[in-house]
Amino acid sequence: MSTTDTSGTTDTSGTTDTEQQENLGEAGAQLSTAPIDDRAETPGIGGPTLGVIGWIRWFWRQLTSMRVALILLFMLSLGAVPGSLIPQTSVDELKAQAFKDAHKTLTPLYEKLQFFDVYSSVWFSAIYILLFVSLIGCIVPRSWQFVGQLRSRPPSAPKRLDRLPAYTTWRTEAEPEQVRAAALTLLKGRRFRAHTAGNAIAAEKGYLREAGNLAFHVALIVMLVAFAWGQLFKSEGGKLIVEGDGFSNTLTQYDDFKSGSQFGIDELEPFSFKLDAFDGTYEKNGPQRGTPRTFEAKVSYSQGGTDRKAVIRVNEPLKVGDSKVYLIAHGYAPVVTVKDGHGKVVFHGAVPLLPIDNNITSTGAIKVMDGYRDKNGKKEQLGFQAFFVPTFAGAGKGTMFSQFPALEFPVMALTGFHGDLRVNSGLPQNVYQLDKSKMKQFMDTSGNKLAQRMLPGETMTLPDGAGSITFEKDVKEWASFQISQQPGNGLALAGAIAAIAGLTGSLFIQRRRVWVRAVRGEDGVTVVEMAGLGRSESAKLPEELGDLAVALTADAPPVPDADPEAVPAEAAPPAVSEDPAPSGEADK
Repeated sequence: MSTTDTSGTTDTSGTTDTEQQENLGEAGAQLSTAPIDDRAETPGIGGPTLGVIGWIRWFWRQLTSMRVALILLFMLSLGAVPGSLIPQTSVDELKAQAFKDAHKTLTPLYEKLQFFDVYSSVWFSAIYILLFVSLIGCIVPRSWQFVGQLRSRPPSAPKRLDRLPAYTTWRTEAEPEQVRAAALTLLKGRRFRAHTAGNAIAAEKGYLREAGNLAFHVALIVMLVAFAWGQLFKSEGGKLIVEGDGFSNTLTQYDDFKSGSQFGIDELEPFSFKLDAFDGTYEKNGPQRGTPRTFEAKVSYSQGGTDRKAVIRVNEPLKVGDSKVYLIAHGYAPVVTVKDGHGKVVFHGAVPLLPIDNNITSTGAIKVMDGYRDKNGKKEQLGFQAFFVPTFAGAGKGTMFSQFPALEFPVMALTGFHGDLRVNSGLPQNVYQLDKSKMKQFMDTSGNKLAQRMLPGETMTLPDGAGSITFEKDVKEWASFQISQQPGNGLALAGAIAAIAGLTGSLFIQRRRVWVRAVRGEDGVTVVEMAGLGRSESAKLPEELGDLAVALTADAPPVPDADPEAVPAEAAPPAVSEDPAPSGEADK
């Protein structure tokens, strides 16, 4: 008859894993590579006085603890918040300056805290380096301990198996040697590492839990290295290209460019491309009216003397060597012609305008910087504030707006100025805005400010023989591209995948040990004991032990107890105790 010994058992769920392993002696030792917390050496009030070396060791022990590593990881994530919410100078200097101009009170505080350069700030770098050191200092010793565990055998069985959390026993007429041989074969067949230790079989399984734990933390280091590598050796620049125009991957061709401190200009991938056409189609009906359906740029590119054609879509970049060309924005570029008072063309071309809403209502500036003279022959510069809608909606004197992003009814409103554009002042200037500090607005014959809405083909005549500006019957489209080299992306992706795999193994695999003892009782009948111990309490351990016990009864069938009223062995399979062992008694 199967029996379950639960006498004297108490609940130890309040003890920690380390305490329970210490209480279980060698049987519970080394189920984890976590270092034992030596509280006796922790400095405190009334404790022993530590010297310089002692304080260094204490600080190193704290820094390399998993608790501190998690705190640093949380601080790193928290530190990235201002970098996401506040415009960064390294990403977009114009946006950062606009934020500073709009927040005069917060700007001095943010500058002192380095919130405009978070990822290169002293405090973010300090957190980053400390986390890096903490992870390495934690992983290296635990890895050596884990290697030692892999090379060693599972420990021998405790004297009192009935004190372990999962336990079962029964009597059988099979010989002890036969039971132990069958148990060894069974456990090895279930992928346990097993061996004979005295009168018992010791087995262990679940090493992938600790391997997954270590892999997860190694993957964190890999991602940190990838992030640092990417920041040091990256390059990223933007370029707006009108249909028919091209780009060569040289520094002077970029509208804006930034790179890591270790990136060399000679490392730019040698290639060029031309925007042949931009195709954009939009939903015309229903609740999703205006939603893009087709959004792609057709380009011709050349690398190493070989010409090819390609189509760049959102999230489908053009890959040229180590560089990727992303499509990030789209808009319209009306073609205009500006003439002076003598009919001489002083400007002709497509002028890109920046969208300000989802229907591509756009604004910008037309600047005539050279070649223009007024009616008296004096050199002067012209500037026009432009407001463009691809599909006109609205009438009267109110602000016009676009009701659809496609070119169905284009209208452009212009306001003219003359004077000094201040493009030669030496100060950086936004090409889409006019500096009106040295400009005067044209006035019509009635003394009102000159402004006009124009359809394609219409001309606005400037007063006093100053010339004219014509909105040609041609509106080109432009596309904005981001050309980047990110050397650490592949490594970061590998690290992320490894981290997920390692975390999965750490969470769902349990490290556990099983012992099977078979000895001859005083009445000559073999007594079989089976017990299991896991790194943490789990309902699956008693279930697994019960399954192993049932499988072992095929070679060691139970026999009835001496009690004539006992239930026959065939009617009751071995029962498994789920009561945890009391502290300090399993190794007695």
